[in-house]
Amino acid sequence: MNIGCGSSREDAVWALQEMGVRCLIGSSFGDIFFNNCFQNGVLPVVLERAVVESLARELAASQGAAQIGVDLVNLTVTDPSGLRYVFAVEAQRRAGLLAGLDEIGITLQRAVEIAAFQADDRQRRPWIYSVG
Repeated sequence: MNIGCGSSREDAVWALQEMGVRCLIGSSFGDIFFNNCFQNGVLPVVLERAVVESLARELAASQGAAQIGVDLVNLTVTDPSGLRYVFAVEAQRRAGLLAGLDEIGITLQRAVEIAAFQADDRQRRPWIYSVG
């Protein structure tokens, strides 16, 4: 159940996103695919293989009628019978998804700090910023 293994191009995530997929649940993900998910607003949730298989069985048995809840605020997945499973997401990535920001948007939230650094650096090392 290694999702995205071999799919290093963002096109794989874009295709899922175009189909309305906002979250993927798996026991593992290919590294590049995993990172591309966050960069494109898709939440990859890692749960134990047995849990993922149980969720798949429940969905199959319901013929698609059952629903799985994913709560990014509380970092939980709720199965059709109401059982909850906790998952982890890096704080910065979680905040970005909750705010609808990609890595550039997250960086731009620190524009004042960046400008202050650049002004200070320009004073200390003016040759780096030569015009021409």
